[in-house]
This record gives sequence, C-alpha cells and structure tokens, in this order.
Amino acid sequence: MNAVEINNLLKIYDNKFKALNKINLCIPKGSFFGLLGPNGAGKTTTIGILTGLVNKTSGSAKIFGHDTVDNFRDARTMIGLSPQELNFDVFFTIEELLTLQAGYFNKDIKEAKARALEMLEYFNLTDKRKSKARELSGGMKRRVQIAKAFIHDPPLIILDEPTAGVDIELRYQLWDFLKEQNKNGKTILLTTHYIEEAEKLCDQIAIINEGNIIANGKTEDLISSMGKNHITIETNLDDNTDIEDFKWKYSINKNKLVIETNNPDSDIIDIIEFMKQKSIPINKIRSEQSTLEEIFINLTNKNE
Repeated sequence: MNAVEINNLLKIYDNKFKALNKINLCIPKGSFFGLLGPNGAGKTTTIGILTGLVNKTSGSAKIFGHDTVDNFRDARTMIGLSPQELNFDVFFTIEELLTLQAGYFNKDIKEAKARALEMLEYFNLTDKRKSKARELSGGMKRRVQIAKAFIHDPPLIILDEPTAGVDIELRYQLWDFLKEQNKNGKTILLTTHYIEEAEKLCDQIAIINEGNIIANGKTEDLISSMGKNHITIETNLDDNTDIEDFKWKYSINKNKLVIETNNPDSDIIDIIEFMKQKSIPINKIRSEQSTLEEIFINLTNKNE
C-alpha cells in the first residue's frame, strides 16, 4: 500500500492562480520522500490539501487509502504535521502543548501525559517542560514543533522545512532522529530548501515547479539519469594552448579544464592521450557527477 496517492490533483485559487496542474504522485509506505521545488512551486499547497487545510479544485488525494475529503478524520489521524511556521499558544507550557496535541488525536489524559514526557525527553526538552514557547530559543521551538508531529505516533510524518533557522549541530541531530524514525517504519514526506539535506535523507524525490511534477524517482536514479559527468583536469593553460580540435564539450576556469562526458571511464583515456599529443601537462585529474542541487537548479531554470 502507498502512504500517499495523489491523482490528477488540481488547485486553482480564487485569484485564478493555478497552484497545482493535475499532478500525480505516489509515496510508498516506509519511504523517506523529498518534495522539492522553488518558492511558489506548489509544495505548500500539496501539503495543505493532504492535511485538509486547503480545498482542492478537483482530483483526489488519499492517505493510506483514506480519501482526504470523504474520510477526512481517518486520513488526518494518519498524519503528523510539522509546518514551516512556528505557531504556539502562548498561554501553555511546552508540556501542556504536547499533552493537548496528543488529546486532539483521541489519546486519554494518562496516555497523553506519558507521551508528552516521552517526546520531551527524546528532544532534550525535559528541563524546559514548564517553560512557555516565548521563552524558548528558535532551535528549541523547532524541536517542539517536530515533537508535536510525532506525539500521536502517526504512520506518516509531513515536515515542511524542519531545519529552517536551526544551527548545524541541531540540524545533524534532527537528521539522525528522522533517519532512525524512518528505519523504524515511519513514512516521511520532507520539503526543504536545503538540497543537500534531501540528497542525504531521501530515498525518493519529486521535483515540482509551477504546479507540475517535472521529475520523480529514486534519488540515486535521478542523479544517475539526469546528472552530468565531469572530468576536471588541473593543468597549465595559456593563450597559446591549442585545444581547438578538442571533441568534448568543455569550459575553462582558471587552470582547470572541465569536460562534460557521458562515458567518463572510456573518455578519460582518450582525453589523456589528447593532452599528451598537445603537450599539455596534467597536474591532477578527477571524475565527478552532478549533485542533486545542480540537477534541481538545471530543471527549475529550464521551466522558468
């Protein structure tokens, strides 16, 4: 069973802005799925429809088989949401906030309190349990936000920019926590502007731009099929260096010759031979593949 199934999902706002253009998307149960896109691409609208915060225009969305409209209560219970915006009731302590959040999902008071204490300990917030949100640092508020998503132990966790505004140490701690949760069976849907974060965490990725899914697949397959291979040669080039008959696409950056190739293993031999014939010294040579960030920039720029 898929954790999320989206079919022909269309969203047109009252001002005629088309946020989603009949997109189709499946998120397998147990996957760590990244939904990437520039600002205004449709990520937040998609999450809003999945969680019942935004009304669709047409199409369907299901959470573990439950339609988000016809079976809203069942679908919503399956989701733990951590939105990008930090929004807390200022009158409650952190422990009370978490206990109330668990109560929203039918946890009795004893279970809700126990779960709140468990989350406080897990996120190193036990000593802040009697503090109110306004008294916490930005990083602590983000931890509370994520703890609220996990409080009722849902099978699907949706995280919208979970590491925005946190320091490097906390970001790595959250990465470890999320990887552990995914390993233990949680399906995680992540949106992030940190492409490196998606590349390190997600086993599958979809890229959305202008309301359309423009790429979708396993992370390693996307990088392999859509990325470019580069051979970088550090050498000594000057204005008299003759490389006019160089048959590969290349660019020169200072004393680096950067060559695009689809067959780096075989081309590197021919390139070295060419350099020898031209008496061009090779100081260092290495083969590299495009990063997910380079693929993302290339795809989204094409669609502008």
